[in-house]
Amino acid sequence: MLLHRKYFTYYFLASFSFILGCTLTMFILHTVTSKPNTSPNGLRLKLLVLVISAVKNRNRRDAIRETWAQPKEDVQILFVVSKDKSLNAENLVHNDMLEVDGEERYRLLTRKVIASFSSVRDINFDYLLKCDDDSFVNMPLIVNELEHMPKKRFYWGYFDGIAHVQKSGKFKETEWILCDRYLPYALGGGYVLSKDLIIYLVKNQDYLSMFVSEDISVGAWLGPLNITRKHDRRFDTEWYSRGCRNDYLVTHKRSPEMMRLHWSHNIQTGKICDKEFKAVASYEYDWSVVPSKCCVRNLSLFP
Repeated sequence: MLLHRKYFTYYFLASFSFILGCTLTMFILHTVTSKPNTSPNGLRLKLLVLVISAVKNRNRRDAIRETWAQPKEDVQILFVVSKDKSLNAENLVHNDMLEVDGEERYRLLTRKVIASFSSVRDINFDYLLKCDDDSFVNMPLIVNELEHMPKKRFYWGYFDGIAHVQKSGKFKETEWILCDRYLPYALGGGYVLSKDLIIYLVKNQDYLSMFVSEDISVGAWLGPLNITRKHDRRFDTEWYSRGCRNDYLVTHKRSPEMMRLHWSHNIQTGKICDKEFKAVASYEYDWSVVPSKCCVRNLSLFP
């Protein structure tokens, strides 16, 4: 009788250890491979940053990690990439990548962006900054500015209302039927949306037209809504940079080397620019006129 009990105890312990080991293994694998759905330490984030990247752009991601993406309690930064096995080791080290379905093609970028919005909807955050992997973000300044911004129905960036619909080339638009120009939109080098607008887009994504350019798509999707659109010249987010200003919130078209120079200079002097300069005039968006007359560049404006 004692012998049977002894064997039973050994069998029970062995079975329990096996089940426990399998459970822990599945949990670890799930943690590594699943999409993020919670904030760090369970805290509410002031800002969630989605950096749209390509699988091949490891050098850009590393430059961002080494510079403006330094850890901050109320900010989380995720790199949005298409699913690819070659990223497993990188994500295992950094645990900052959001992998979504879809090919690495520009004409599918809009689907990639809305997929990333859908993946982060359960994260507890107030605002979302979407930017590119060649954008340099002045994180302390933008987080500080958000303290004074509307918490809902808020769309913030550098707006364009005069862009003609592209009929050829990389940006050729075949599905656009709304009017002869794009609806006002914040340029894609970087823009901010409040959490409620992210939820709105995710809930209605099956009804949304997927235009070629993701920033134009977001502008069109939000076009009819009663929201606050804030045009801010401190978003240097056009397809070329307008120069360098220490009060820029986001500046586009920065190489990894330029990002490291900005960061090094900021560490040494508290300023991003070695010398401030203006390469191209900016404009103040005039919401009181028709969009085609909204955006007259003014050489006296700085930035």
